Amino acid sequence: MNAEADPRVLVVDDDPALADVVARYLRREGFEVDYAADGATGLERALSTLPDLVVLDLMMPGMDGFEVCRRLRQATDIPVVMLTARGEENDRIAGLDLGADDYVTKPFSPGELAARVRAVLRRATAAAGPAQADVITGGEIEIDTHAHKVRFKGEPITLTTKEYDLLVCFLQNPGRAFRREELLETVWGWSIGDTSTVTVHVRRLREKVEDDASAPRHLATVRGVGYRWEP
Repeated sequence: MNAEADPRVLVVDDDPALADVVARYLRREGFEVDYAADGATGLERALSTLPDLVVLDLMMPGMDGFEVCRRLRQATDIPVVMLTARGEENDRIAGLDLGADDYVTKPFSPGELAARVRAVLRRATAAAGPAQADVITGGEIEIDTHAHKVRFKGEPITLTTKEYDLLVCFLQNPGRAFRREELLETVWGWSIGDTSTVTVHVRRLREKVEDDASAPRHLATVRGVGYRWEP
């Protein structure tokens, strides 16, 4: 993201009235906003213009938000904030499982959405910025923080922004047991939130940095507490 330019946000939603309200508020908050009325158009526009962030409705006819998010993650790590119906926990978990960075449940205030967008962009910018150490290692993992690259057993692996931040947090604190609430605040910047977000990302991370995700050797569950990285 160019720090000198207004952050560019792409809103993908089939509800034009809602999208208009969101777009007008985000513009007022200093964002440059583009809009797509369906998933296929949104995916094409995201991949061609590479916005700084995508606000993505999950429930759309045709190509839904889940498929858009899945295809985005195959090609890019553009941050995604998804819009979900209130109470649809399975939808939120599925979206996070596909690599979304955050979610806002409907109905929501434009101010809440803008705050979520700013927080996700801050974390993405910080993750891409200078790091204190060039290389962090743990077990068979090697993280080049300068290049923002991760290797497992010498082979490069692809992580989402949140997966990367979570892995760095664990490797910088080997042997420490983290509560899910601590990880939510440290990695996501949320003092209050749904800890299932952490659970989903830990599961995804295990699938990428463990030989057997069902019996992890390094990213261990601490019963009654949370998670701990075992070197």
